[in-house]
Amino acid sequence: MARPTKDQIKALPLFNGLERCDIKLVENEHDAKQAIKALQHETCIGFDTESKPTFKKGEQSAGPTLIQLSTMSQAFLFPTQFPAAMNAAGIILSNPEIKKVGFGLKNDKSELLKFGIKVKNTEDLATTLKVFFKEKQRIGARAAVAMLLNTRLSKSAQQSNWAAYPLEAHQIKYAANDAYAALCCEHALLNINVIN
Repeated sequence: MARPTKDQIKALPLFNGLERCDIKLVENEHDAKQAIKALQHETCIGFDTESKPTFKKGEQSAGPTLIQLSTMSQAFLFPTQFPAAMNAAGIILSNPEIKKVGFGLKNDKSELLKFGIKVKNTEDLATTLKVFFKEKQRIGARAAVAMLLNTRLSKSAQQSNWAAYPLEAHQIKYAANDAYAALCCEHALLNINVIN
């Protein structure tokens, strides 16, 4: 399967993803306990981070302002400004028993080290899919969703201000579905491997 063009991706139906009611914001100890309870027994979860965009040359990122973790039924968003959220995210991300899948994870992992979080047991789907589809370039989330799920992943909120809080409704859905889409791609890839 060849990587689709931008026009081919534009023609695909939109990736719907999770509904707002299935996306939980972690802001306090109670939320953190609920997130850990829901995630700690998963064997594989979707993972992504969002950072405030940098626009000036040489401007350094202060690190992620949001961490997203997703199962096949719900997603949890961890704003890095809340200590309880960071503690909970750190517990899950450093657990070697839980595989975290996503796109371009090298940067996410190095940025999280700024918070003292060492992410263990990851799979960067950009590299996995490059090998699987015998492509010269790494495959990003948008192309992967098109190739594996035959839908179009919206990137409309990508450059929004992730440092502003509270997050807007479209940011919440976008952020959750970036992590969820990665997990959907992982499942689709596993199904292809089983069939083959």
